[in-house]
Amino acid sequence: MTPFTENCVKIIQNIPSGYVLTYGAIAEMAGNKQGARQVARILHSMTRSYNLPWHRVVKAGGYIAFKEASAIKSQAALMADEGIEVDDKARVDLNLYFAQDYYQLFL
Repeated sequence: MTPFTENCVKIIQNIPSGYVLTYGAIAEMAGNKQGARQVARILHSMTRSYNLPWHRVVKAGGYIAFKEASAIKSQAALMADEGIEVDDKARVDLNLYFAQDYYQLFL
């Protein structure tokens, strides 16, 4: 596992319940500002192995990344269980739910 991948896994594992981070924020925190797509691949390939809270990761602007309605519903339901509200455009208000304090630890 590369250091970037290892950092991403640790960061994602520790996103606080009830908060989200963006793919880009995770990439920046892990040491590669341009690595948002790599974060997506890490989530896709390592979520089960590392029990990653994938539902706490959203696109820039707070949008759920999935296009399929069933996948959006699943992620929104997991977020709702943690008190995160998702609007009818599959968007989370980053002003309310972005894990700012956690993010600041890495900058």
